[in-house]
Amino acid sequence: MKPVRKAIFPVGGLGTRFLPATKALPKEMLPVVDKPLIEYAVEEARAAGVEEFIFVTGRGKSAIEDHFDNHQELERTLTERGKETELGLINGSKLQPGQIAYVRQMSPLGLGHAVWCARNLIGDEPFAVLLADDLIKSDKPTLVEMVEVYEEHGGNVVSLMEVPHEHTSRYGVVTPGAMKGELVEIEGLVEKPDPADAPSNLAIVGRYILQPQVMTYLGEGKSGAGNEIQLTDSMLELVGQSPFHGLRLSGRRFDCGNKVGFLEAGIAFGLDRPDMGAELRDRISALLSE
Repeated sequence: MKPVRKAIFPVGGLGTRFLPATKALPKEMLPVVDKPLIEYAVEEARAAGVEEFIFVTGRGKSAIEDHFDNHQELERTLTERGKETELGLINGSKLQPGQIAYVRQMSPLGLGHAVWCARNLIGDEPFAVLLADDLIKSDKPTLVEMVEVYEEHGGNVVSLMEVPHEHTSRYGVVTPGAMKGELVEIEGLVEKPDPADAPSNLAIVGRYILQPQVMTYLGEGKSGAGNEIQLTDSMLELVGQSPFHGLRLSGRRFDCGNKVGFLEAGIAFGLDRPDMGAELRDRISALLSE
């Protein structure tokens, strides 16, 4: 069984929900406290043993490339001024030469299409997909837990969480089979089902480990919900071919694809910081008491 060495980060979206902030700044570069969303996703992948990082980008995403590159002038200035803490922060986000690749998604045809754009870099290896919009706060990184499941069972693994039944039309939803603790055997998947037709309220949340055969099905270019090429539809083809499991989230997921979820994430991560948590809590209390 091949290890999960590669990860795809679909970052080609326009970020229209955050306009005008995202007119010139990629949504994935919006900071939660002092770190951009995409860096949280990359750190999670690194913790899970990922060695190759593939960004599927679009027009106007050069800030992401710059963020993971050297900034010699800034590094030199920080060194000269003895700002070792700040230097460590920016060096921590850099990846090694050859670890990172960028692929352009020419048309916004959906998540499945974005993943398919990276097919030549994936080859015949299993791979992870991480959506930076889904920021997960947990003691153990979610992808680390998923890799542990993969190493035991093989096949495909997705992250799951329970959602209100009336919200199933917003997610890919699974048909659950046998359950063992937080592990769920998956017997089927459907993208954005009507609540009346949803097979469960277990929704897929922004983390995937997939076998490379999914690229074959994505390459057929079939449109699904929203007239887009849906990753869920091609994942369904893998059910029955190889083991397919879901792992319930052990942490808390913040939907940073909308403004309220993004603000909530900033508060939660800020409150957890020893250098600002107490002061932030006092200020929030003061605001709420006005």
